Amino acid sequence: MILENNINLLLIEDEDYDVRRIRKTLEPFKERLIIKKVVADGHSAIEALRKNKYGFDVVIMDYQIIGGLSGETLIRKIKEVDQTLQIIVITKMTVNITDFDFANRLLEAGAMWYCTKYPGDIDDYIYQPTDFILSIFNAFEKKCLEKEKRHSNKKLTQNIQSILNNKTIIGNSEPIQQLREQINKLSGYEATVLINGASGTGKELVATHLHYTSKRKFEKFVVINCGSLPHDLIESELFGFEKGAFTGAANQKAGLFEIADRGTIFLDEVAELPLSAQVKLLRTLQDGEIDKIGRTEKIKVDVRIIAATNKNLKDYIQQNKFREDLFYRLNVVTIRVPSLKERRDDIPLFIDYFLKRFCSDMSIPVPDINADILAFLSAFDWPGNVRQLQNVLQRILFITEKKVTLSDVQNALGLQSAPAAQNATHISSMCDVNNILTWREIEKTYKRGYFKFVRENTSSDAEAARKLGLAPPNYYRMCKELGLK
Repeated sequence: MILENNINLLLIEDEDYDVRRIRKTLEPFKERLIIKKVVADGHSAIEALRKNKYGFDVVIMDYQIIGGLSGETLIRKIKEVDQTLQIIVITKMTVNITDFDFANRLLEAGAMWYCTKYPGDIDDYIYQPTDFILSIFNAFEKKCLEKEKRHSNKKLTQNIQSILNNKTIIGNSEPIQQLREQINKLSGYEATVLINGASGTGKELVATHLHYTSKRKFEKFVVINCGSLPHDLIESELFGFEKGAFTGAANQKAGLFEIADRGTIFLDEVAELPLSAQVKLLRTLQDGEIDKIGRTEKIKVDVRIIAATNKNLKDYIQQNKFREDLFYRLNVVTIRVPSLKERRDDIPLFIDYFLKRFCSDMSIPVPDINADILAFLSAFDWPGNVRQLQNVLQRILFITEKKVTLSDVQNALGLQSAPAAQNATHISSMCDVNNILTWREIEKTYKRGYFKFVRENTSSDAEAARKLGLAPPNYYRMCKELGLK
């Protein structure tokens, strides 16, 4: 309860008579409303606040005081010391309660409330004494709320920075510097963005940075892999449904657009959306509303759309697989993510980053890798881009000893077959007689590697699922279980 807390006041008043009137007004609450310091001019007030920044909760100030610092200028100076300090102004400049221009100037400067001094018939108290006292309690509550909000925002900012640090855009090449500039430029805008790039180049990474450097960074970032959603359920997943909307709809379901309200939705592999879902997506982009299955009224949503594809959408338009009007709605701003072979100078940086990260996770020393091996890896074309490089480096750690050899690299790339004896040696090196893994754990390790291999050599999750003989949702679920999503 606010009334259980002492509220420390700084009083800025240059007339002893008015100081006495204020003290008299606060007399009934003298145990809680404590005038900790009285100063007569603005400069002394700022000095007192700087010396004891957290010693005051509310400032009560006369609008006109001696010295060169008063009025709105003093209010702004106080706010510079501590934005959470709340300021109540008492003045004899006006008794006209409809002087909106004066009130607006005070509010813009940072004051919370003001009252007049002299209505003429009150000598012992400040005019409107009950309102004056209530305003102090309200000011203290507002200060506490603002401090709590700032603390929460600080923690959220730290969490966001941690997310961005864990999802670093690696590289110093010219294409990557241009990419960073685009992201920084777009951080202050709400424009819909279409990200183009080959599979494995890091399109989701770019979308993550676009969201967490934008004004929506404290809101939800919802990632939707359009290729993993079954076509017959995609509309209900995106837009939701009402209870009883169709057979089996036992409960109401919020769609992903509803969940992401005020945040950002990332539509990965947007070319995989069926035409029926494209129509509804277009309406959402145009009107900011969603059609929920089984609901007659539309629902307003405020969602920023970021879409990504490794396909040529103009070719898809020609083949009647993608709506032209939707393409122009998504293609407000285009970002192209370069392939790894277009930024070969960054490959050694990737190798250093991933090896250190993987070795840290596995609690093993980072193996030596000489300049010839780095040159070989930098010259490789990397059709699977960064994702392929990442997976190859993980394989190298499983088959190498203290120093990475060319043979290790070629084996990891699948450029040569390892002899059976060598394979046995590698398996032996992976195992610990004092810590024998269960068959399920070993099976999961190899299953994970095979899923990675298939995904590296396919253009989308949907194609990978087809090659593995799995339904897209089952493929996506298994990838999550294996830690690939």
